[in-house]
Amino acid sequence: MNTSLKECILKATGAADAVEIAKIQDLWSGYGTLKRFRLEGADRTTVIVKHICPPGEQSHPRGWNTSVSHQRKLKSYQVEVAWYRSWSKMCKASCRVPQVYALESHGSEICIVMEDLDSAGFPLRLSAVTGPQMRSCIKWLAHFHATFLGKQPEGLWETGTYWHLETRPEELQALSDRALKSAAATIDKRLRECRFKTFVHGDAKLANFCFSKDGKKVAAVDFQYVGGGCGMKDLAYFVGSCLHEEDCDEQESAILDYYFEILQNIVRSRNTEIDPAALREEWRALYSFAWADFHRFIKGWSPGHWKIHSYSERTTRKVLDSL
Repeated sequence: MNTSLKECILKATGAADAVEIAKIQDLWSGYGTLKRFRLEGADRTTVIVKHICPPGEQSHPRGWNTSVSHQRKLKSYQVEVAWYRSWSKMCKASCRVPQVYALESHGSEICIVMEDLDSAGFPLRLSAVTGPQMRSCIKWLAHFHATFLGKQPEGLWETGTYWHLETRPEELQALSDRALKSAAATIDKRLRECRFKTFVHGDAKLANFCFSKDGKKVAAVDFQYVGGGCGMKDLAYFVGSCLHEEDCDEQESAILDYYFEILQNIVRSRNTEIDPAALREEWRALYSFAWADFHRFIKGWSPGHWKIHSYSERTTRKVLDSL
């Protein structure tokens, strides 16, 4: 697809030429690449190209090389195309996402030509955050969830997140925590059947946020697992991606208060039929369920993972006790 890849870039941008200048990263399990191209004779200097090209032989960093895993990945890229084609334009500056210039498919190969967020004012990628930087991401999540409240996820995952129970039967089977294994379906059902639903990003970890130089603004990338659900799944997962266990505990109330203050203010300002207080009450009670839901996945997927810690265990036990 190399020749048609370049043709796709030129057609989408009106450039006279496109030259690869950097491979940003390989996609998970060798399913393609993410690259930066320099443009000549266009109204922008660079673009990012996500080239999905499933491997002949599957490889997985943790050994999950199965047909279930392969089909899930293939669908995730189809979902990402649907997201950019049908939904991403609803995201305003408050929940910034990259603009997409082209979506091309050739069999199982997919080419997504998109805005270079570095050039757009979001050049920083962080492995650790300050309080203000973390709040920038939480603010993004609140605006994103408010934007899609009540929407039906057509073309997306019916239930978003990459760890959704229905798509992870092998990891559930491998789970040795019998109590959590037994309660997994109940926890999943409680989250799926919440009254207030929105779209969740589905992989809202720190690595998928791009920061402005001052850290006050963020944009998000990687929408393979966007779909319907409770916003707490994104929030719990994000917090777990950037805080140590003691901070997760100490900052829990402050994080939730900040998130819901923003979310409720947005809902009020839009004069919808949604009751902001009822929304907060339901979702606040589901935060621990969202945490337990991801904990179920990570304990089955990678039992020695660093995210399995005392806060996660305590939070999950509280959920199990409540059932």
